[in-house]
Amino acid sequence: MDQEKPKLCVLDASTYVGFWILKGLLSRGYTVHAALQRKGSETEIEKKIKEMERVEDRLAVFTVDILDYQSILVALKGCSALFCCLDSPDGYDDIIVDLEVRGAINVVEACAQTDTIEKIVFSSSLTAAIWRENICLEKDVDERCWSDQDFCRKMKLWHALAKTLSEQAAWALAMDRMLNMVSVNAGLVLGPGVAQQNPRSTMSYLKGAAQMFENGVLASVDVGFLADVNIRAFEDSSTCGRYFCFNQIVNTEEEAVKLAQSLSPLLSLPSKYECQGSEVYAERLRTKKLNKLVEGTA
Repeated sequence: MDQEKPKLCVLDASTYVGFWILKGLLSRGYTVHAALQRKGSETEIEKKIKEMERVEDRLAVFTVDILDYQSILVALKGCSALFCCLDSPDGYDDIIVDLEVRGAINVVEACAQTDTIEKIVFSSSLTAAIWRENICLEKDVDERCWSDQDFCRKMKLWHALAKTLSEQAAWALAMDRMLNMVSVNAGLVLGPGVAQQNPRSTMSYLKGAAQMFENGVLASVDVGFLADVNIRAFEDSSTCGRYFCFNQIVNTEEEAVKLAQSLSPLLSLPSKYECQGSEVYAERLRTKKLNKLVEGTA
């Protein structure tokens, strides 16, 4: 049966989330093309993937440059679907925003030029939906919401701007090329080794964390659960549009302290810190679509 499963591509498989999707696909018996972006020194995750390739027959590793369209096509050859997981290991600034948008456009256009790609699962973020003026006045924040570009620029929320613009560009091109695409908009990604393996992207997400917390839109997701949702979004033929993905809303001081502790040493608290407040901020994020996906494929 394993031979009948389609061949899939994960780009960039060396990102924290991409690596977990790669492991999840291999454990389910898929053959995977792991596309790694050219970087400077080899990361811990890249070393692990190359070690896995030596012992895993169903894994092939490709080096790509997301600004080099042809290198993407080589990695996609023969694949039925793409998991697009673009993330900057160096964190975000206005220059990285532009690079990620251009990369997203190149990746989607490359998919359109293949004869085999049937679906794109695009990794995005809740930060592409939660940043705008007066969000505290909104009762429901769901997949119909987008972050305001001008607000993100004004507040220098570069992670949010990169995820907003790259996702919008990917959607526009996918619709124009009539590609089947879904996006998974993840909360702050937590999991084993995240503080060591994904520190700068994590801190970029947390820019403005106090406002997110007070506005009831600070949420986190376990990386294993997130990888599973990405794979379910591919496997379920009925999926469409965007899917918010988180399994913890942080809206009390106690939960905020737990979050900070889970990200040690990136975030630090006084050694004898005690929770002072009992205020519970209103939850605004909604996950009706996620619930349906998870329940429907359980």
